[in-house]
Amino acid sequence: MTDSSTGEGAAYGSRDPDALARRAGARADPDRDQHFLVDDRVLDRIPGYLPENADRSHLLEIGGGAGALTDRLLAAATAEGDDEASAATAAPADPSPRRITVIERDGAFAEFLREEFATAVADGLLDVVEGDALDVDLPPFSACVANLPYGVSSEIAFRLLPEKKPLVLMFQAEFADRMVASAGESEYGRLSVSAQHYADVEIVERVPKEAFDPQPAVESAVVRCTPRDPDYVVGDEAFFLRFVKALFTQRRKTVRNAVRNTAHISGLDEPAAVVDAADEELLSSRPGKLEPAAFAALAELARERGAPTEA
Repeated sequence: MTDSSTGEGAAYGSRDPDALARRAGARADPDRDQHFLVDDRVLDRIPGYLPENADRSHLLEIGGGAGALTDRLLAAATAEGDDEASAATAAPADPSPRRITVIERDGAFAEFLREEFATAVADGLLDVVEGDALDVDLPPFSACVANLPYGVSSEIAFRLLPEKKPLVLMFQAEFADRMVASAGESEYGRLSVSAQHYADVEIVERVPKEAFDPQPAVESAVVRCTPRDPDYVVGDEAFFLRFVKALFTQRRKTVRNAVRNTAHISGLDEPAAVVDAADEELLSSRPGKLEPAAFAALAELARERGAPTEA
């Protein structure tokens, strides 16, 4: 499928990232947390990192910039639509319509996306929302694929994860390493427990800084988050996440001291009652040694014995 809005009939997926940036008439501004992914090989691979059984009917992209990844997502969406149409000739079906919503906070780039992909907009395939992804209402998306602004990647990730949709997101490599870390590893912390509470999290590709323009100061990584229910139960998710946050503020202390010293963060009225009721082996451990399920069990005990107040 082609998009004549470029004046060249360029097929979706064939646009050169550098040419897109030139047509946009503005360079990415690192002071505004803008680093455009310009490596064609990486761009081509990213849409394929969605889980095989992921619902692709409405993809969300955050931080569209000059549209290099948008172009690849449009290519994937239209290719799948063509496959469904071909299948329908053999067996009548009602294929789901393919849609992509891009959220872009920079007004100039948002307008460029609408112009560059005018045919996709007119066909109802693409919607460009100008605004901050932390503030705008998210559409009812089926999956998200995005090269996130690194300065707010944590806040955006934890807005997306509770939606329990498949995610393929670009992060700073250090952040990604913390997301996937296991108990006992030096990178393991609040981010690891919180992210893995919602999904199976894995690094699917490491991306050098040379793949971006302008180059960031650090390397990056593509992370796939496949939603699933945890193998433990928490009665109050907000308290569980707050409790994990509290204990990791004192990761070098024993769990006993961390519970006692962070009641002002967790909201516990009676931290001593929690310590009195908890298992001694657990209390003698460090927070960084606890598996997510152990955090969940301790959080439930804290809710029962520590009378947590509302956050």
